[in-house]
Amino acid sequence: MFELLYKYYDKSSIITISISIILFIYTVTLFWIFIYRYLLINRVISIESYSLKKLYLGRISTVDENSLLFPYVNRVLIPNRAIFSVAKGRAIKVASRGLTTLSIVSSTAPFIGLFGTVVSILEALSNLSIESGSGLSIIAPMISHSLVTTAGGIAVATFAYTFHLILKRRVYELGVLLDNQADLILAQKE
Repeated sequence: MFELLYKYYDKSSIITISISIILFIYTVTLFWIFIYRYLLINRVISIESYSLKKLYLGRISTVDENSLLFPYVNRVLIPNRAIFSVAKGRAIKVASRGLTTLSIVSSTAPFIGLFGTVVSILEALSNLSIESGSGLSIIAPMISHSLVTTAGGIAVATFAYTFHLILKRRVYELGVLLDNQADLILAQKE
């Protein structure tokens, strides 16, 4: 495997190597963001689910002290829709950090890979004029070597877009839990 990578990069230009490094940095970044944010959001969803369950069963009259809503509800005498709206907005803003980065990576990675391919094809065609003969046996390896960065860009974009959608869904679930808690507390006050 490493020998194959060595041969690939040995034949590559500085631009192709640079594109590969950028795609590698994208990959590390998107996996780090996804794992960190996914674990964090899951923990918060678990806390909010527990708080909602306690509210629903009548064990408590306000949100659990571990809930994201607690600092806001605890500061006012009579909770109202505006307080819950502000609390939910702040929680969603914090929970959705990193989604923009995933979106940017998913939209730019294919173009970065395509740029690497175009540069590699231009280099292959310029080397073709130096080589004697122009058969398929000479052109095919050059073109296949050129397409590696496009494949890398598409792979990175696929992961980034998938991770973006998964996290976006988890943030939505968090918002629903916060809304449900707010509705239960406001219904008790009426």
